[in-house]
Amino acid sequence: MNIGRKLGFFTAFILPAWVLLGYTWGGWGNFVTLLHVFILLPLIDQSVGVDTQNVPEEKAKVISNEFYYRFVTYVWTWFQLAFIGWGIYAVTFGKISTPIEWIGFTLSFALVTGGIGITVAHELGHKKSSIERFYSKILLMTVSYMHFYIEHNKGHHVHVATPEDPATARKNETFYAFWVRSVFGGYVHAWKIENERLRRKNKSPLSLQNNMIWFAVLPVLFCAAITFGLSIYADYFTWQVPAFFFGQSFLAFSLLELVNYVEHYGIQRKEIAQGRYERVTPIHSWNASHLISNFFLFQLQRHSDHHANAIKRYQVLNHYDESPQLPAGYPTMIIIALVPPLWFSMMNKRLEKWHSANDLQTA
Repeated sequence: MNIGRKLGFFTAFILPAWVLLGYTWGGWGNFVTLLHVFILLPLIDQSVGVDTQNVPEEKAKVISNEFYYRFVTYVWTWFQLAFIGWGIYAVTFGKISTPIEWIGFTLSFALVTGGIGITVAHELGHKKSSIERFYSKILLMTVSYMHFYIEHNKGHHVHVATPEDPATARKNETFYAFWVRSVFGGYVHAWKIENERLRRKNKSPLSLQNNMIWFAVLPVLFCAAITFGLSIYADYFTWQVPAFFFGQSFLAFSLLELVNYVEHYGIQRKEIAQGRYERVTPIHSWNASHLISNFFLFQLQRHSDHHANAIKRYQVLNHYDESPQLPAGYPTMIIIALVPPLWFSMMNKRLEKWHSANDLQTA
């Protein structure tokens, strides 16, 4: 892989740079990151176009094992921890004071911690090494969505494109209805998965070996410790810390659910027997191979290959022509998803074409 493509994955750091710049400008300047993500980036994305180039099979193993690509994700993990610390300082002692500044800063901040941070956590959480999985949990703690580590790997990837998966949107289901089902259904399902794991080991679900207990408590403890320390330092209760931390967390995981909605809208696997479905292949997720937004998102948009080969590293994910293709990258599609009539108008025709090609009845 050439040096330009390697450096492309560092473009993710452009987003926090915009947040810092917007904070420096103050006022409405705090919205500049949203303008970049939802106006400038889609325009560049569409003008540069789709990249269907794949890493040659004979080079894939070597490139997959290159430390450079892991290094980028490791750097992001430590950066996000520092970024969270700076964000807390900014809202507690810095220039963030008016409602407009709070709204713009928190929305922009969540585009970083949710749009990039959860994407990196997603990548690391699929890997076998203990350090990568640890970093995944750290990133998810910073957005109060640690159960995703269990539900995504052991729930979503098993049940994707079936009625059993809360994170697969149904045809004609709005994002808002999907959000409720995916957020609460996924959380409940993560508890079920973890409880069953412990029962198989003859352990009590109420023991400290239950990861879901830790995943529920750790973000609260993290926020409480910072709030306590800063309250002592400032000699008053720093309410800004929990307000900001949980506010950006809510927006970050809601952005994740928007991405889930876009990635799997209406796709179904064939049921080959009662409760059994065909194997997941690259035709069972929406794909987007737009070059620029894939740099920002560590090729998450090549989601079709990810679900067919979940262990593959982001730098060697393939484009498949036979996968259902989104008309634009995620920055564009998630805005459209917020407007259900527009979304249905754009996506249902594509979905019906996919159903026809795969001999599935349309609802």
